Amino acid sequence: MNFRTLDLNLLRVFDVAMTERNVTRAAERLSMTQPAVSNALRRLREATREDLFIAGSTGVTPTPHAIALWPTVRAALGDLRQALEPQAFDPGHDVRTFTLATADANAALTVPRLAEQLQGSAPGVDLRFVPLTSRDPRPLLEHGQADVALGFFPDVGAAVAAAGAESLFQLDLLYDDAYVCVMRREHPLAQKSSISLDEYCAADHLRVSFAGRPRGFVDEALALLGRERRVRITVHQFFTAGAVVHQSDLLTVLPRSFVAATGHAEGLAVRTLPFALPRIDVGLLWHRRHQHDAGQAWLRAAVTSACAAVARESKRGPLVQAGHHPHLSEMADAS
Repeated sequence: MNFRTLDLNLLRVFDVAMTERNVTRAAERLSMTQPAVSNALRRLREATREDLFIAGSTGVTPTPHAIALWPTVRAALGDLRQALEPQAFDPGHDVRTFTLATADANAALTVPRLAEQLQGSAPGVDLRFVPLTSRDPRPLLEHGQADVALGFFPDVGAAVAAAGAESLFQLDLLYDDAYVCVMRREHPLAQKSSISLDEYCAADHLRVSFAGRPRGFVDEALALLGRERRVRITVHQFFTAGAVVHQSDLLTVLPRSFVAATGHAEGLAVRTLPFALPRIDVGLLWHRRHQHDAGQAWLRAAVTSACAAVARESKRGPLVQAGHHPHLSEMADAS
């Protein structure tokens, strides 16, 4: 490829096409026609002398060469954008939309506090929340489908810590929580101040799994003890779990801080689990290409402030050292 004659606008088209994986959506984002985007990708293919995309019925699939090329192109475009665009961000006057990926439990606790911040000091800022269906949101951040991800990401935390300064991602731990056993107040086990392992395993259970997996980390923890539970229902939201156990004799496992946000707290009983589970380290995951983006820095500060309020109300102080990953479990499903 002759770099001196390369039209650098083709790289921007390539970046958006990689993000969208669809020529029509890429054209909409670029304010171009679909034929113009297709033509730009054809010219880039001719310039690189490599196939970059394979057309399919629902969009385009990047080739291994495109996947290898994308991180370099995206980083270079990000550096150019930061060098050429104004770096200041004034939430009181600037207009901008941010996308956050999180589970319903974290959203229920943080969104009300973020709403207060927006109404009070950031009238031009809009927040869009998208659901998490995985314990690894790095693809969402890499593809630009979310600006930050908020939640419990044990495997990602371990990978980020292992990569150190070479990691493309940053995970800032905000507060810690604990899982508890939750049931309706009229449940026979709720009449006891504590429940035994035998009583827990003999009961019927509801599992929360974002991805719908047939086993979660509670099942893995029990398996280590040579025990198992009878899971009658599996759902993908903590909210649903709270509603179901409130009206049934099923047990579930929820973050302690979320119980009050279920809307059924007065009708629920909380007991300590009769076996050990890892602590929940709630963190904010973001891509380091946004490190010098003033708007992104404001977003991270806003989420951190909201989570600090959550920590205070749950009587669990926020973790002081960002990037610290103590006792992270490798068990990746919810409960």
